[in-house]
Amino acid sequence: MVPKFAQLFVSTLLLLTPLLSIADGRDIGVCYGLNGDNLPSPNEVINLYKRCQIDNIRIYQPYPEVLEALRGSGISVTIGPRNEDIASFATSQDAANDWVNTNIAPYADDIVFRWITIGNEVIPGPLGSNVPAAMNNIRNALDSAGITLAKVTTVLPGTALATSYPPSAGAFGSDITETMTGIAAILAQEDTPLLINVYPYFAYSSDPSHISAQYAMFTSTAPVVIDGSFQYFNLFDAMVDAFNAALEKINFGSVKVAVAETGWPTVGNEPYTSVANAQTYNRNLLNHVTQNGTPRRPDYIMPTFFFEMFNEDLKGNVVEQNFGFFYPSMQPVYPFW
Repeated sequence: MVPKFAQLFVSTLLLLTPLLSIADGRDIGVCYGLNGDNLPSPNEVINLYKRCQIDNIRIYQPYPEVLEALRGSGISVTIGPRNEDIASFATSQDAANDWVNTNIAPYADDIVFRWITIGNEVIPGPLGSNVPAAMNNIRNALDSAGITLAKVTTVLPGTALATSYPPSAGAFGSDITETMTGIAAILAQEDTPLLINVYPYFAYSSDPSHISAQYAMFTSTAPVVIDGSFQYFNLFDAMVDAFNAALEKINFGSVKVAVAETGWPTVGNEPYTSVANAQTYNRNLLNHVTQNGTPRRPDYIMPTFFFEMFNEDLKGNVVEQNFGFFYPSMQPVYPFW
């Protein structure tokens, strides 16, 4: 029989696993989408995360079967509501309370919730102005439910920046500056990062005459962009630092950023898509973000989610269907984890 104090120690260690990964500089996760008609069961998926020693997961809405599978796993969870629910949270504290009490509170004793993402790429857009109020109301709901570790944030696409080159010129569009200032104030108050989606693949594949494969895939041996005192050897850092500069311009340079999605597809737009390119980008990215900050934030090891765990056959086009590390059979698309 295992003594009770030993059981308590093991249970505590399981809960601390994601935090320990942060402390040792490896704050890495993988997004888990369910836009496929042939995906393995959530229990099989969570066991695969554990076998791969992936300590952080991002899911895009509160699927009960996924949350049940995550109970007791020790995996840190980032989760958000559906975008279409945000307006109701902004205008109704009761709606925010109901969402938290239905989707977060019942699992909070068994799951480590890290970030609640209020809006996935809704800024810029008609829903964007709802995000600050929705964040406040979800935060109030979490507090009322006694869930103190989960923090609210939002996820931005690159199009939230009106200017991104050079990185020091990074700025939010004038139409969203007020919204972003409100969001940044909430994030600063709770020391929570702004989440951003960063895809060098799309920039490179849309403009290969001006963006080199070496710059996009971390293989350049000389600086490609010199921006004042900052030298950029890779496009990823440049894209992230454009957001850092934008936050500085609204007087919230203290707010950190984290990457909610980044990855490289294997099929659908040759020669830019290939297994070799995806493996090169993701391997070099992993090595980079676990050891280095960006030129503008050199001492900050940035939490990063890779996109994504599986190829999803119900996505809109072939490229979007083929970002996965694994086939639905759970066989790897290429060796990585």
